[in-house]
Amino acid sequence: MTDPQPNAATTPASPLPTGARHPSSAVARVSPAVLRTMLADGAEIALIDVREGGPFSRAHLLLASNLPLSLLEVRAPQLLPRRTVRIVLVDDDDGAAGAGLAARAARVLAEHGYSDLVILAGGVTGWAQDGFELFSGTNVPSKAFGEHVEHACETPRIEPALLQQWRAEGRDVVVVDSRPLDEYRMVSIPGAADCPGAELVLRVPGLVASPETIVVVNCAGRTRSIIGAQSLRNAGLPNPVYALKNGTMGWHLAGLKTDKGRDNLAVEPQGPALARAQELARDVARRFALRFIGLDELHAMQADASRTTQVFDVRLPEAYLAGHLPGSLSAPGGQLVQATDTFVPVRGARIVLVDRHQVQAVMTAHWLGQMGWTDVHVLVDALDAVPLAQGLPSIPALGEERLSAPSMTPVAVSNACDASVATVIDVGDSFDYRRARIPGASYAMRSRLADVLHRFPRDACLVFCCADGRVSRFAAQDAIDLGYAGSRWLAGGRAAWRAAGLATEACAGDDDPLLLTATDDMWYPPWARSAGVEAAMQQYLTWELNLLAQLEREPYLRFASPA
Repeated sequence: MTDPQPNAATTPASPLPTGARHPSSAVARVSPAVLRTMLADGAEIALIDVREGGPFSRAHLLLASNLPLSLLEVRAPQLLPRRTVRIVLVDDDDGAAGAGLAARAARVLAEHGYSDLVILAGGVTGWAQDGFELFSGTNVPSKAFGEHVEHACETPRIEPALLQQWRAEGRDVVVVDSRPLDEYRMVSIPGAADCPGAELVLRVPGLVASPETIVVVNCAGRTRSIIGAQSLRNAGLPNPVYALKNGTMGWHLAGLKTDKGRDNLAVEPQGPALARAQELARDVARRFALRFIGLDELHAMQADASRTTQVFDVRLPEAYLAGHLPGSLSAPGGQLVQATDTFVPVRGARIVLVDRHQVQAVMTAHWLGQMGWTDVHVLVDALDAVPLAQGLPSIPALGEERLSAPSMTPVAVSNACDASVATVIDVGDSFDYRRARIPGASYAMRSRLADVLHRFPRDACLVFCCADGRVSRFAAQDAIDLGYAGSRWLAGGRAAWRAAGLATEACAGDDDPLLLTATDDMWYPPWARSAGVEAAMQQYLTWELNLLAQLEREPYLRFASPA
């Protein structure tokens, strides 16, 4: 297919050389045509869209990862650990005179040692004007891959009504939900056990009574149902395996009852069931020619300053928190495949996967290889070889040494609010804010604070909060820099508030006067909407089905044929 001709006026003679340094006030621009060349050249590159999640979900470049400017200091050290990696920053239209989001992000990154930065000239607007493709939605490469797998592998699927009929007839059917437990709790199919993606090959062999037991895999929509069912098929599970057509959305749209608040996690196998799962995984590793390494090889990779090496523990989050390889990050395998752009924004990075039984890591690795990640390794025997770290890793944020805003404990904030001497402003995830905010807390996107703080007296005690305190301490410093010297932040965020046993309340809706800005920080899934849920589900499912055709128009991403 011939690519549309770029606008010659916006095309420099050559792309910026890798490793070039620039003053933070004069970061170079690259045209859309040059960026397309960079995306296809095989070298490491991070295409970072610094807009909020809402605008990103409405229109973005295919391989862009969303890292909003409001989260940049906190998330960049984890997502972009090598500070000499090529980074292309994207916003709506590149702003004017260095005032755009991408230019602001470039200044932050350059100040902290990121040395190979460029900005997409014209942003997403310029990309579209030059005739190139924009994608809506989130995790597009992964979801397009799910559609690719269904077509290439002819993954069997079952209609919700037929599954319901089989269960009513008393057939031997096991239904497993391949989403993380927090999603499963929000909405699930009655009787389904939660078994997140990479856990399926580990846990399902212990759930089936015989080789004739029918296994049905569901998720919210399509991707994780397809990938989950095909994982079991690729592993050679002898049972009949189906993906539930359109997942929980399809079940709801068929008029069937759903559950909420369930906590039925499939049990982890022991003894013969574990041995069987490991046997299945070994066969997958052999057929897909997966690469295994030890700690010495990992340390050599990590010492290589010319490459990005990301080490992911692909077990469930609870297992990671209980004890993990120091330096590894939690990325449950099913979610790593489902949202690869979220976990690994550096295209071409080296990925090392860790688990305890070489099952979850093997199944994750075999999918990443088919998605086009060519340097994926499974780490063996690591969790028994070194002292393990517990809890979440402590990765210093960019510029945290400059922060002077004091913190407050949850009890102190509660007392101050009761005495009407403090105002809480939540700058965290708007979805969680809407579900369970601190009573009376306002909401504002951090990127819009300068537009809304004029509503408060300069001497007000403003207490900023978020999920865990990591972002809100930067927001409090922003407010101090804007002249609100009494600004504070809630230590530990909403998580600490709940742990202290303090009450929460739900947001009243889109007209709630405590919403100081739009809640446009993220894409809201259909079931999280206050109205038009069924129409939103239909729209979402149609969008997923159309992804492959749109992908054909972007030649720099191609998936491998199934082995």
